[in-house]
Amino acid sequence: MVDCTRRTLVGAGLALAATLSVPARADGWPAGADGPDLRLVDPELRETARAVWTAQRADPPMSRSALPGQRAQVMKYLTPPLADIPYVERRIPGVMGQPAVTIFVINTDPAKRRPAILHTHGGGFVTGKAILSVRSLQELCRDLDCCAITVDYRLAPDTTYAGSIEDNYAVLKWLHANSRELGVDRARIAVMGESAGGGHAALLAQTAHIRGEVPLAFQCLTYPMVDDRTVVRSVPAQIGNFAWTREQNRFGWTCFLGQAPGTLRVPRRAVPARALDLSGLPPAFIGVGALDLFVEEDISYAQRLLQVGVPTELIVAPGAFHGFDVMVPKAAISRRFAAARVAALRRAFDQ
Repeated sequence: MVDCTRRTLVGAGLALAATLSVPARADGWPAGADGPDLRLVDPELRETARAVWTAQRADPPMSRSALPGQRAQVMKYLTPPLADIPYVERRIPGVMGQPAVTIFVINTDPAKRRPAILHTHGGGFVTGKAILSVRSLQELCRDLDCCAITVDYRLAPDTTYAGSIEDNYAVLKWLHANSRELGVDRARIAVMGESAGGGHAALLAQTAHIRGEVPLAFQCLTYPMVDDRTVVRSVPAQIGNFAWTREQNRFGWTCFLGQAPGTLRVPRRAVPARALDLSGLPPAFIGVGALDLFVEEDISYAQRLLQVGVPTELIVAPGAFHGFDVMVPKAAISRRFAAARVAALRRAFDQ
């Protein structure tokens, strides 16, 4: 839910936290409050963790009826794009029988042949907008001397996985076909995403491998949402308490799949972790916080990639919850996490 629902929670949580006047316990919680043990959270992240948890208790549960308002709400957290890194909004054709797709194309130069990132935004599969990622992608393009495209894929439950997978794949094919116009080196295309966007990026890497039309150099997955079966598994009490909870996870997967998650009836092509064979996929970076609801599924996915010979770097940030790096970007652990991700992309593009 990076760049969208999480930001809504943070904004509300910080506002609520500022009004708290009751004394705090030694572990950082207000006296008399029930909640997760903040001593497990990195010290620089504790204030935000408390604010997010407080906001989650105040907000109504995610539901289909509430989605229009939640989708509109996230636009309040749009960061203005940079003036010195060019970007343009475009509409490109969808695959046969599918609607056109809106994309934002960032930092292109037809006179060069540079790496490219195809980015899919977060939002629990049900909310989020590509424009919210433009600023951060501009900064990344400047750091890596590359270009990027971020996709406004169709959201669930308006469409299921079958629609959004094809939206993202249509953009990948368009990027590959128009590489000369965009100044892209076809041999250095990476997919990238955070949270649900990380799940989309993993699905796109699998789809591209199966169809064999567009080679990928790398997949950069930040706390990716890759396994619907987490909704039915027992998880340790310390994980999944901040920013993306088990209840929200169930709602997101139910909308995305169009059916109950965690059952034997779920199609394998809809869930990255359900794929039987991960061999042949591009090298990967997977980063996740130790308190993130997705930590176990992400570790498992990384292990499976390694077992079939896919070069994979796994970063587990201790004391970190879902979306910590965006919520508290100046924290030391966030800076180390971001630096590791950029370094992984740089190594992939330099090869």
